[in-house]
Parts: sequence; structure tokens; C-alpha cells
Amino acid sequence: MESATLTELAADAGIDWVLIDMEHGSLSYRDVLDHLRAARGTDVAVLVRVSTAAIDTIKRALDLGAHGVLLPLIATAAELSSAFSHARYPMQGKRGLGGERAIRWGAEMASYVAAANQETLVIPVIETHEAFENIDAILDVPGLEAVFYGPSDFSQSRGHMAVWEGPGIAEDILKMAEKVTARGMVNGVIATDDDNITLRKQQGFRMIG
Repeated sequence: MESATLTELAADAGIDWVLIDMEHGSLSYRDVLDHLRAARGTDVAVLVRVSTAAIDTIKRALDLGAHGVLLPLIATAAELSSAFSHARYPMQGKRGLGGERAIRWGAEMASYVAAANQETLVIPVIETHEAFENIDAILDVPGLEAVFYGPSDFSQSRGHMAVWEGPGIAEDILKMAEKVTARGMVNGVIATDDDNITLRKQQGFRMIG
């Protein structure tokens, strides 16, 4: 939702992170900026789910000061590697240096650039059967720290429409989650209710919306 008051409430409630969704809905970069300003001075990590894993969407979200990006519909290692290059400064990537809010308009350029490649989160959303088939290669991409799952779109990619977890989806997500955990990475997912939050914790998920 567009109101930055939601992010203020999240900070007061002690929530660890908020996700600004630019893939669906009406939110603009101006809305992203408002949410980032609402979180300034708090411990809340502000992530942006960009509309596509493209250089312009990733670069603009990070230049505004987002702590990381979620990348929708990542299906191959090549797609994820390309997205990482957009989010990393040379020599790890090809992110351009803009005099924007992230570097406090130049005042904190050196300190931001020194930490950005290490501190900025780049999280793929695994939400298709193709991604499931390519998960081992995706997990081999250097720099990957966390993986998020989209059960509904994963279900739809197998022909199970308008359901959260169609036949076999829950089991296949857990298969991928085991591989992620074995590599020391974090699994993330949206929970559907309080009981589901408890279940996800028991399953080892550490990033739960």
C-alpha cells in the first residue's frame, strides 16, 4: 500500500523488514522514497520487489537507498547472475555510480560504495517449474545469500490455477529449501496465517512475511 505510515508502524512493532512491491499494484518510485524515509533511523530493512530483474529497475531502487531487491520470476542462473551484476559495483558488477539518496547526494559516497557490494541483498523469487528444474545452478551463483518462494505462481506454472500450493508444490518447495539450508543460505516465504507462521519456522524458514 502507498501510505508510508505502514512502514512507521512496522518499525514501532519491531518488524525486521518490509517489502515494497513494485511488481504488482500502483506503487511508484516516489512511494518507495516515502517508505524509505519513514524507515530512516530504525532497524527495519527495506526491500523492494522490482517489476523486472532489469538494470533500470534494480539500479533505481538501490540508488534511492533500498537495502536490497527481490527479483520476480528468476528461472535460470544466467538471469540471476545478470541481476547481480546490476546490483554490484565494479569489479564484481557493473552498477553505475549515481549521486542519489543512497550516497546522501555525495556526502557518504566512499563509505556507501565500500560496503554496498557486501551489504546489499539480492534475493531471487523462485516461482516457476523452470526455476525448480534449475535450482542447483541458481544456488551456485556467487553472492547468493537468500531465496524467496512464490507458491501461488509456482502452482500456476504447473497448471494449478488460483491456489496457494497446488498438488506437489509444498513438497517441492521443501526440497529446494533443504538445498538452500545445506548451503548456509536463508529461505523466505509469505505465510498465510499464524499457524502457518509456526509451521514455516519449524520447517526452517527464517525470512517470513
